[in-house]
Amino acid sequence: MSVRVRFAPSPTGALHIGGVRTALYNYLFAKKEKGTFILRIEDTDQTRFVEGAEAYIREALAWAGISPDEGVVEGGKFGPYKQSERRELYAKYAQELVEKGRAYYAFDTPEELDEMRERLKANRIANPQYNAVTRSQMKNSLTMSKDDVNAMLAEGVPHVIRFKMPKNEDVRFEDQVRGWVVVNTTTLDDKILMKSDGMPTYHLANIVDDHLMEISHVIRGEEWLPSAPLHVLLYESFGWEPPIFAHLPLLLKPDGNGKLSKRAADQLGFPIFPLNWQDPESGELSIGFKEAGYLPDAFINFLALLGWNPGGDQELFSMSELIDLFSLDKINKSGAKFDIDKAKWFNQQYLKARSDKEIGSELKLLLDTHISEKQLERVVASLKERVTFIAEMVEAGSFYFSVPEDYDAKTVRKKWDSLAVEKLQGFASELSAYESVSSEEAKELFSSFLAKDDTPFGKVMPALRLALTGQAGGPDLMEIISIVGPKEVTTRIELAIEKLTID
Repeated sequence: MSVRVRFAPSPTGALHIGGVRTALYNYLFAKKEKGTFILRIEDTDQTRFVEGAEAYIREALAWAGISPDEGVVEGGKFGPYKQSERRELYAKYAQELVEKGRAYYAFDTPEELDEMRERLKANRIANPQYNAVTRSQMKNSLTMSKDDVNAMLAEGVPHVIRFKMPKNEDVRFEDQVRGWVVVNTTTLDDKILMKSDGMPTYHLANIVDDHLMEISHVIRGEEWLPSAPLHVLLYESFGWEPPIFAHLPLLLKPDGNGKLSKRAADQLGFPIFPLNWQDPESGELSIGFKEAGYLPDAFINFLALLGWNPGGDQELFSMSELIDLFSLDKINKSGAKFDIDKAKWFNQQYLKARSDKEIGSELKLLLDTHISEKQLERVVASLKERVTFIAEMVEAGSFYFSVPEDYDAKTVRKKWDSLAVEKLQGFASELSAYESVSSEEAKELFSSFLAKDDTPFGKVMPALRLALTGQAGGPDLMEIISIVGPKEVTTRIELAIEKLTID
C-alpha cells in the first residue's frame, strides 16, 4: 500500500502547537514509509475564516522544517487542495447518500429545533439530540411525503442534509494507538452533512477528500475520536475502504490537569503558537516559539517526544533520526504533560551544538555594535554554555560590547581594596605594551606579574573581573581580556579605579 497522509487544518486562527505536532507525526510517518505528506486546507466553515491564517499555517510549518509534498502551493494531481475550491464535488456525494437511503433532507427551522431541545430537556433528557428517535417527530424527508419534499426543494426552502444514523448498532474500528474501538449508535446523532448554504460540513468533506486523495492513514488528534464512528459509517455507506486511523493523545497542562490551552499557556508565561500571531479582531499579540528564541530543530525534537518515544535513553534526535525511528506503535495512549523547562533544555543543547559563526551572525542582528565577526564568534564561544537563547547573550555578554556602568556591590565591598587597586594598576601598565594577546598569553602575563611578590590570585582576580565586566562571575577572565583587547582592558581598569572610592 502506498502511504499517503494529510494534515488538514482550518484557517480559523493561529496554528496551535498541538496542530504542529499532528503535522509533524504525519510528516515523519510519510517520510519513514517513503510516502506522501499532503497539506489540505479545510475552509468549509466560512463563518470562522480568519484572514491571514492560511499563510500563517504554511509559514509555521516551513519554519519547523515540515515540508508538504502536495498542497495549495505545491500542487499535485489530487487538487484542488483547498475545500472551498472543491465545493461542487460534495453536493454530488451528499445526494448519493440520500438516494441510497443513508441520508435525508431536513427542513426544520431554528425555532423548531429549539422547541425540540426544550421538549427533550423537559422530559429530563440531559443531551437532546436530533437522532434515530427524535427524527421521526421532525420536518424531514423521512416523515414527509415525497411530493411535499420535492415541492419544498423546488421552492428553495432552506434545508440541510443529515446522515441517517442506524438504530442500535455497534460501530467497530481498529485504531493504531488505542486498539479496537466500539461505539453503539444509540449515543450518536444524525450529523448534518450539507449545510443550508450549500457548503459541506467537516464530516462529509473530510471523508470525500480523503477518499479522492487516496489517503491511506488518518493521523489526527484525540479530539476527533468521537467523530470516528460517523466517519467509519460514511465510508461504509459509500462502499469505500476506510483509511487506517491513529488518534494522538492530548497535550496536557504542565500539571497534567486538563488540555493545554492558550489561556493556560498565557497564565504560565510560555508560547502556545509556533510563530507570533496577532489577533485580527482584538489586536492581541501572542509571542511564538520562534520569536521567543527557540531554534526550529530544538522545537521539533521537543515536540516529537510529546506523546511518542522510540525507547532507550537518547533524547536528542535530528529530523532524519526521527524519521528513521518513527512508528505509530510507539505513540502513547495517555496525554503528554507539556514541560516548558524541558523545551528550554532542548534549546540549550541545540544552541551549544550550533557553530559559533552561525550564532554570531544571528547575534549581530540584535546588537548595535561594530565588533568584528571574528570577535563575535569568540564572544559566542565564551557565552553559549551559559545561556538558553541567543538573545540572552546580549545581556550576558554586555561587557563585551560596552564599558560597565555599574559594579557588583557585594564584590566591591569584599574584594575591592588598596592591594587589589595597586596590583591592577601594575598589571594594566604591563599589559598596555601589547596590541593584542591570546587568553594563554594573558594568563601568563597576569601570573608572572603576581608571582613577583607572591600575591595570591584570589586577592586580585575578583577585582580584575569587576573592573572589566562589573560582575562577580562570568566566562573565563583571560578569554575576556583577549577578546576585549589590552587597550580596552587598561582603559576599564583606570575607569573602575576612578569610579570606585576606597574607604
